[in-house]
Amino acid sequence: MQRTLGAVLIVLGLIGLAWGGFSYTTKEKVVDLGPIEATREKTHSVPLPPIAGAAALIGGIALVVVSKPK
Repeated sequence: MQRTLGAVLIVLGLIGLAWGGFSYTTKEKVVDLGPIEATREKTHSVPLPPIAGAAALIGGIALVVVSKPK
């Protein structure tokens, strides 16, 4: 179980360090006048601090190294 969790943390840490964050798009209603409707797309970005990716990577390596092989 610890080895699996460690491997997942390693992968997430590497992705976090390489990618640096993610963004998503939402639609907002700007004008709604009866049958006429205007919307706009707004992009939101969520930065992922490099320290979080490094912490996940180090934690995953520690779990893999410390866990006992079966």
